[in-house]
This record gives sequence, structure tokens and C-alpha cells, in this order.
Amino acid sequence: MVGRVAIIGAGSSGLVCIKTCIDEGLEPVCFERSDDIGGLWKFKESPEPEQASIYRSLVVNTSKEFMCFSDFPMPAHYPNFMHNSQLLQYFRLYAEHFDLLKHISFQTMVKSVTQRPDFSVSGQWDVVTINRNGEEEKHIFDAVLVCSGHYTHPALPLSEFKGHETFSGRCLHSWEYKDADDCRGKRVVVVGLGNSGGDIAAEISRSAEKTFLSTRQGCWVIGRMSSNGLPVDMTYITRFNTILLQLLPKTLLNWAAERTLNQRYDHSLYGLKPSHRIMDKKPLINDDLPHRILQGTLAMKPNLTGFKGSGVVFEDGTVEENIDAVVFCTGYNGTFPFLPSALSEGPHGELTLYKRAFPPSLQHPTLAIMGLFQAKGPIMPLVEMQARWAVKVFSGLSCLPSEEKMLKTIESDRRINMQSYPNPQQAALQVDYIPYLDFIAGEIGVRPNLLSLLLRDPVLWMKVFFGPCTPYQFRLTGPGRWAGARQAILTQWERVVQPFRTREVPEPKIRRSVLCSLWLLTCGGMLVMAVVLFKNKTIPMLQGAAQILESSKTFLGDLWFTA
Repeated sequence: MVGRVAIIGAGSSGLVCIKTCIDEGLEPVCFERSDDIGGLWKFKESPEPEQASIYRSLVVNTSKEFMCFSDFPMPAHYPNFMHNSQLLQYFRLYAEHFDLLKHISFQTMVKSVTQRPDFSVSGQWDVVTINRNGEEEKHIFDAVLVCSGHYTHPALPLSEFKGHETFSGRCLHSWEYKDADDCRGKRVVVVGLGNSGGDIAAEISRSAEKTFLSTRQGCWVIGRMSSNGLPVDMTYITRFNTILLQLLPKTLLNWAAERTLNQRYDHSLYGLKPSHRIMDKKPLINDDLPHRILQGTLAMKPNLTGFKGSGVVFEDGTVEENIDAVVFCTGYNGTFPFLPSALSEGPHGELTLYKRAFPPSLQHPTLAIMGLFQAKGPIMPLVEMQARWAVKVFSGLSCLPSEEKMLKTIESDRRINMQSYPNPQQAALQVDYIPYLDFIAGEIGVRPNLLSLLLRDPVLWMKVFFGPCTPYQFRLTGPGRWAGARQAILTQWERVVQPFRTREVPEPKIRRSVLCSLWLLTCGGMLVMAVVLFKNKTIPMLQGAAQILESSKTFLGDLWFTA
């Protein structure tokens, strides 16, 4: 019987794991090596060894309605895309509201996590920690949740580049970067076109003499702002769009999306265009990068291949001389030195995880890794769902498949992802946002039943099916149901517009033509639902038709009354 759970790390993942354990009646004990909560999102003036580190100006690229915990909406006045300090403040509000701090041991480092001698019977773990006084302490836990993240060990591939030993400039990893003050008036090369590379290159280009951004493959770039100035994730990450992506030809989707982006700025002209199609990989979210290229302060360059005195050499043979600094935004090694080496069973020594959470080799599933994945969507809701699943597994309320089936699933997922990510390690990390959420939700009984919702509450159904797939959807029903979930969904757009209301502007009344458009949209959605359900043989084609018609009348009446 699981009782005490060790939680390693008090960042966003650790906090939600503490709260989830409490909800399940378990006793969480969280170990945090720093003196505060926040993990990655706690800015520090200087990086600390084996701890995550961010730059001063970092702004999230996920909007607040997607980034919040499922039963604790962010304050309505918060901006849709927050500075890191504001997100940290949200974590403080969350921890205070659910009284989480009393479960955290600060300035305590986890040295090792090992199976107890009787693990085959008890499933328990020995956890050795080092407290603030440097003293070792040994603990026994029934289960372990690893929430330390994978941004703690920077990958700096200097040895791969010829001539780096004699390079006269400075080489550093983005983990060390804090701001562009030291780059003023200098010539700087940024290596890597991920989110950090794009942000850092754009920021440095505002003060440097010249900035070069080196990329191996290029990238499709989208901004945080969608049509009508709305957050891009609120517009595109919907259940309706997910179904369209499954039904429509991928070639058509790629063509339409790439054409839309290239109408804003030609990715070929700007030196950004990658070899892959836009639907294949996660795009870069950056508002400023194209403008810096347009203004000439930032120049795109191909892959960096070596150093030559004070210069750097690129794949096309060009050399940029008098380079003062090279910033490597080359990612991190996802290592967990405190875990048993036997868990790193992958072909390259990486952790092998069923559905990116559970090591399949464990005789008792009493350890889970939180957040070790990549997704085309926000991370926090996915981790929260992982935590809710993990505690159900720990408590015996949800069961995992056999080791053989888990390994087959891992390999199947990897093969599918390798169509877009040829690197096996990268392929193993990928998850699809809504399908992944729905899978876990199905495992623990909290997945929204769209047909039932359509018949019972068509107004809410429209918000759930056509609207953004925000975390509140997974608190509507089942274990952990939150009474405020429906209202949170119905008012989510009000919280989106709230921070804009700093100047009163006359608003026209909604027209009846708008209502008709909404009605047609609803009918289209019902048709899609019917086709999908019929295709999957979920229901006979005519079953429930009368109920759907009756519900649609109620929905139209609600719209008319609201207007």
C-alpha cells in the first residue's frame, strides 16, 4: 500500500505533483535543492551547477489559459504571454492556495534513489539526501516522482568543431546567458534555432554590432499572435482542428499552412526555410526574429563547422572574422545522475519510458518521470495529467500493461515519430498534445465524453469541441472533478481579453448574421461528429438524431437570448 511519495524538485511539475498526491490521500515529501520554488522559472543572476537557468527577458510562448493548472485559472488581469517573473508569482499563488509549501524541504539535494533490498515485495525506494548542513540523510519511500526537469546539464559540443582550442573569442552555452549587456558593440554568433536560440539572437541583435544565427536545418517561424490579435494556441489547439488534421490530406495542410506563413514573410528569402514540412516538426515561436532580419541587424547562416583564429567557419565555406562570442543554444543532456543506471536502457543510454512516464522494466510501477517529452503544445497541462495518472498507478487504481506490451508501444511510437524525427532519441521524446492528454485521461476516467456532452450541454460542448482545448476540460467529470470547470471554460475568453481592457472602446452589438454563422458552424461540427462516430462504429447513424435536434434548438435559443 503506497503512502509516502518522494517528489524531486519544486518547480511547476513538483508543485502539481504535491497537490495531486494530497488529492489522492498520499503523503508527499518534496526535496528542492534551491531555497525557493519555481525551478526553471526562478530567475537567478548567476547560473548554479546542475540547476536550470533562464535569461532575464524570457517570456513564455504558451498563453495563460493553456499554461494554468486545471483547477486554478490564472488571474484575469495577467497578460496572455507572461514574463517569467509573473509566472513565478502564479506558482506562489497556487502553492499558497493549496498550502503546498509545508511539504517541501528546501536546500536539500537528492544524492541517490535506489530500490530497497526487498523491492520485489514492497516496491519501496531508498532515497539519500544531503541537507543544507551537508549532512546525508536516508529515507524510505513507497513511490518516487522525478520532477527535476531536463534543462540542468547543458550540451556544449565544442569538441565537434575544429580549431575551437585557439579561438580568441568567448564560447558559452545559453544556460550561462543572462542578458545582452556584454554583447554591446560586438560581433556575435548564436548557434541553434530553437526557442532559446531565436530569442537570444533577436535580443543580442538589438545591441551588438552584428549578430549571426547559425542553423543546421532552418525552421518554420510563427508568432504568438494569431488572427485578430488573439493568442495563437487559443486559436489552433482545438479538438475540431485535431480531427481535421486526421481527415484532411497532409499535403494539403502543409501547403495551406506554409502559404499562410510565407505571405507574412518569405521563409526562403529570409534564410529560414527548413527542409522539412511545417506539419512534421514543432515550429519556432518568435515574434521578433523576422523583424531583426528585415532590419539587417541579424543575418542567417548555415551550420557552424569550425573556428579559425578570431573567425568562425560555416558549412557553405564562408568565414565571419572578428567574432567576439559564440553562444551555443544546443540543448541539454537529459540525465538524472541520482537514478539507478539500470533504468537507462535506451540504445544511447537514455531513459526508456512507457508513454514518457513509466520505466517498463520495474517490477512494481512505483517510480515515474515527469515532463521528459517534447510536444506541439504547452508542457504544464501534460505534466499535470502525468501526475494524476502516476498517483492512480501508485495507488493501484490504474494498471499498466505488461512489460512486453509497454516495450512494443514504446517502439511503435518511436517508429511513427521517426517519420518526422529521424534521430531515434528525438523521436522517442515526441508526443501529440490532445491525443496524449486524451490517452491519459482515458486511463484515469476523466476524458470528456463528447457525445454525452453534446446531448446534455450543447453550449459547453461547442466550447469544448470548437474552442481551445484548455486544461479545465479534464476536470469536468470523473475522479478529481472540479465544480468550477464548466464556468472556467465558459469564461476563458473573458480572461483572454481582460488585460487588453486598459482603454474603453465602444463595441457594436452582435448582429443576427453572426448568430447565423455560429449556428452554421455548430451544425458543421455536429456533422463532423456524426461522421467520426459513424466511421468508428461508435453509434448507428440515426441513433440519437432526435436528441441532437432537440439540443440544437436549445443551443440556438441560448445564443439568441445572449445576443
